[in-house]
Amino acid sequence: MKFSTKAVHAGQEPEPTTGAVMTPVFLTSTYVQEELGKHKGYEYSRVSNPTRTALEKNIAALENASEGMAFASGMASIDAIFRTLNPGDHIIVSNDVYGGTYRIAKMILENYGLQFDFIDTTVLDNVINVRKPNTKMIFIETPTNPTMSITDLRAIAQFAKQYKLISVVDNTFATPYLQQPIDFGIDVVMHSVTKYLNGHSDMLGGFVATNNKQIAERLRFFQKAIGAIMSPFDAWLCLRGTKTLAVRMRQHCESAGIIAEWLTKQKKIQKVNYPGLKTHPQYDLAKKQMRGFGGMISFDLGSLNNAKKFLKNVKICSLAESLGGVETLISHPATMTHASVPKTDRIKNGVTDGLVRISVGIEDVEDIIDDLKYALSKI
Repeated sequence: MKFSTKAVHAGQEPEPTTGAVMTPVFLTSTYVQEELGKHKGYEYSRVSNPTRTALEKNIAALENASEGMAFASGMASIDAIFRTLNPGDHIIVSNDVYGGTYRIAKMILENYGLQFDFIDTTVLDNVINVRKPNTKMIFIETPTNPTMSITDLRAIAQFAKQYKLISVVDNTFATPYLQQPIDFGIDVVMHSVTKYLNGHSDMLGGFVATNNKQIAERLRFFQKAIGAIMSPFDAWLCLRGTKTLAVRMRQHCESAGIIAEWLTKQKKIQKVNYPGLKTHPQYDLAKKQMRGFGGMISFDLGSLNNAKKFLKNVKICSLAESLGGVETLISHPATMTHASVPKTDRIKNGVTDGLVRISVGIEDVEDIIDDLKYALSKI
C-alpha cells in the first residue's frame, strides 16, 4: 500500500462485533480472562489496549517499521529511549534540539549517570570527533527545532552502524509523510504525535518506531513498568488525525513555501530559516532526503523588543506553544520552547532573542500573509 492508503487503513480492521469502520475507544482498565492464563490478548490497559494497539500498528506502518509503541507524550518517548542505556553511557545529540530534550538530558538524566554532548550534527566531522569509547547512541533532529538545520540521515546511520551505536531521529517536524528515517538505516524514530500526526491540537502523545525487536521489547517493558502510556481516547483522536496526514502536510508545505519566500523580501526581517529556500545551507540535502520541506519556519526580527511588538499584533496566527495543528501557531523560542537552554548556548545555536517560529496552518495563505504583514507594520 502507498502512504495515504496506509494512513487510512493500517492497523484498523472493521470492529468484529458490529463492523464499525472507526476503531472504538476501549475505555476499560482490565479484561475478563476465560480461565487462568487464558485471555484474548489483553490483560490490563497499562500493558496494552485495543485502541492504542491500532494506533501503534498504524504509525509503525507509516514509518516502515515493524514495531511501534505509543507513550503519554513526546517527552515520555524520549525519556524511554534514553533509559534503554546505562549509567556511564555517552549520547551525542544535535545542538539545536527542542528545549525539552535538552532539559531532560542536562537537568534530569545526567544526575543518573548518563553523559551528553550537544553538537552541530550537520557536519559529520563534528560527530566523528566527539565520539568516545563509551558512546552508545546518537540522537538527532532533522529539521531541527527551531533553526531548521538538516542532518544527513544516511551518513548518521552509517556512522552509527560502524561504531555499533543506536541511531535515533526525532521526526516530529518532518513526519513520515516527508521522510522515513528507517529507510536510510536509522534504528529508532520518535514523534511527539501531539503535533502533526494528530494535527488538531487536542491531545498529547509520543511514539517510538523501530525494526529492532530488542529495543522494542525494552520499550514495552518500560510501558508496563513505568506506565507513561497513551490513553485510549488520545489514541483514538490520533487515529482520526493520521487519516488526513497526507492531505494536511501537502497544504502545510505549499503554504509554508509561499510564506517563506515572502518573508525573505521583508526588510524588517534579518534572516529566514526554511529548508525549501535555496539560500538554506542544507537545501540540496533537504531536497534529496525529504519529499517536501514542511510547515515550520523561523525568522529573526533582530531584537526581543521587535519580537514582542510583532507577536502582540498577530490576529490569525495564535501565539501559543506547540505546532503542527490545522491552525497557524506562532511562538518565541527563547522564552517559550527553549527557555531552559542557557542563553549563551541558545544564542550560539541561533536561537536569538529576536527569533520567531511559525507553524503554518491550513488557512488561506493570503490571510496568513496579511496577518504577518500587519504585525510587521507595528515594528
